[in-house]
Amino acid sequence: MGHTPAVILLGPRQVGKTTLAREVTKTMGGVYLDLESEWDRAKLAQPELYFDDHQNELVVLDEIHRVPGLLPLLRGAIDRARLRAKGSGLYLLLGSASLELMKQSSETLAGRVACLELGPFDILELGPTGLASDALWVRGGFPDSLLAADETRSLRWRQDFVRSYLERDIAQFGPRIAAETLRRFWTMLAHQQGSILNTAHLARGLGVSGKTTAHYVDLLVDLLLVRRLPPWHTNAGKRLVKSPKVYLRDSGIVHALLDIPNKEALLGHPVVGASYEGFVIETLLGCAPSKVQSYFYRTSGGAEIDLLLVWPDESIWAVEVKRSLSPTVGRGFHSGCADLHPTRKLIVYPGNEPMHVNADIDALPLSTVARELAE
Repeated sequence: MGHTPAVILLGPRQVGKTTLAREVTKTMGGVYLDLESEWDRAKLAQPELYFDDHQNELVVLDEIHRVPGLLPLLRGAIDRARLRAKGSGLYLLLGSASLELMKQSSETLAGRVACLELGPFDILELGPTGLASDALWVRGGFPDSLLAADETRSLRWRQDFVRSYLERDIAQFGPRIAAETLRRFWTMLAHQQGSILNTAHLARGLGVSGKTTAHYVDLLVDLLLVRRLPPWHTNAGKRLVKSPKVYLRDSGIVHALLDIPNKEALLGHPVVGASYEGFVIETLLGCAPSKVQSYFYRTSGGAEIDLLLVWPDESIWAVEVKRSLSPTVGRGFHSGCADLHPTRKLIVYPGNEPMHVNADIDALPLSTVARELAE
């Protein structure tokens, strides 16, 4: 459990947090409480006494965002444990929301907590299952979708996931939003996967204000369902695009919202290129060290790079995504590299072997680049 008293695992519902927590509890011993259960919440009627009763065990609190008032009490329990020289691995907290839980924990448990984001399966976790990366791309990384017996059951699971989020979960994290409105918005984002975020355009399509649309985006970002990829902004003298790109983080959810049942249907759909780009970018960012910053690059003059990875020493990797077995880069990529002077230039493509495109550009399989980042 590391050297911090409490660890928070953040991730969308049904990403596997609960299964992991139960396995940890079974392996390490301790108690597991589901804070969506009235029975388990009742056990915490006197939380300070409960924590003291289990001071020598791991306590797992699932869906911690349902009872945010526990965090100040946890602080006291942690401090009492430290006086007994029991300072690490005391509590495992799980939550489905990002921003608010992070804010609460950083304010209340400063110096006492580490936060980890648990995303869906990535390409390095497929292991010996026999699943191809295409299955991960088409079905997405949620365990029950990826491991479903067939494509029909996988799609049905994702559609049920979307429905449960719209009708049940999202209401927990903000003002009431009509499920049908949010479904339309989510579907619009799927159609525009990888596009520059234009809240005014989205607002017109929904018949709401731009401020309301921005709130919807914020909500889905906080729930770890949408990623805003920021533009590179430090190149003085260039007219840069200043709005972020927006991606639904799980490619399987993109396909479910667009009613794309399998790879064959995906290959004939207009979203195929943007879907693959989003899948690659999300995979790489999930495998990259936490201190690596990510951007895209685009100027009004046509220079464009799909993904910039900026390392702590300020070195830059320029990454282009191409869904082709004979990948090449255009003038926009070369212009962007001339502006930024990256230390490495890469094309991620769906082949199985590394290729030299020219003297300083390599085309590599996604798994190869993901492994390099992870290592």
